[in-house]
Amino acid sequence: MVSKRVWLIPTLVAASIMVFALFTASSSCVNNREIQRERDTFQMVMSPPIPERLQFVGEEVPLQNFDVRENLDRELMVNSYFHSQTLRFLKLAPRYFAIIEPILKQDSIPDDFKYLALAESNFDPRIVSSSGAAGIWQFLKGTGKDYGLEINEEVDERFNIEKATHAACKYLRDSYRKYGSWTLVAASYNTGRDNIDKFISKQKVKSYFDLYLVEETNRYVYRILALKLILESPEKYGFFVSEKEKYPMIPCDVVEVKGPVPDLAAFAQKQGINYKLLKMYNPWLRDYSLKNPAGKTYQVKIPRGNNRVY
Repeated sequence: MVSKRVWLIPTLVAASIMVFALFTASSSCVNNREIQRERDTFQMVMSPPIPERLQFVGEEVPLQNFDVRENLDRELMVNSYFHSQTLRFLKLAPRYFAIIEPILKQDSIPDDFKYLALAESNFDPRIVSSSGAAGIWQFLKGTGKDYGLEINEEVDERFNIEKATHAACKYLRDSYRKYGSWTLVAASYNTGRDNIDKFISKQKVKSYFDLYLVEETNRYVYRILALKLILESPEKYGFFVSEKEKYPMIPCDVVEVKGPVPDLAAFAQKQGINYKLLKMYNPWLRDYSLKNPAGKTYQVKIPRGNNRVY
């Protein structure tokens, strides 16, 4: 007679194996569901497209060179995936390009340079850099004065978009006479003509794409190119902004001021606006008064009909 205990041993082993198998299968199902849930949680991230060919003001960008291609790829990734900033650029572009484009055309500067203004200022006409460069074209005080901008405690025309754009056109045209290359013109706008001259002299090459430059300038033209590609074809880079979502130009009247204005806040109220709006549309006014000892004529923008709504 066989002991009941002997029969119980294989039965218990078989039961244990079955429980373990069920537990393993159950755990596997849970893990698979968790993995699928994680996959569903994250968006698909793709590398932004690089065009087969690219030009900057008619100059071919040598995308066949691995370093050029990778530098452009870097700036496309940075700007394509900085969603909030690039969305803001797309919304602001109509407002600022409407001012900049006609002046570039009038002054015979290629239209692509509107993206240089964006790269310089991020569409902030009141921006001031750590080095003291100011306005949408980021003029230093000395350079601004050299190119005809009035800069003092009460008036700083680096913050006047129209006048600063005309001054930038003069600077860009002078640079083109010197270099005969628009990419070198753009690079020199960032680092200065003296530095570009030193790099060219020491490295014995004359193409921006062949020069070994400081990091900021090395990335600078590629950032301009990336902004141009994204703003010209935003849908290709995942941005969908309807026309009604873009920020329009706010109609303004121009008031000529030929004498002193002792209180700009009171002046603003007489025009039907407040000091805040006066400064928004005229950031070149730097104080609460305008002494104007030379009796110059200034054109002050006043939003039409206190137009604060779209």
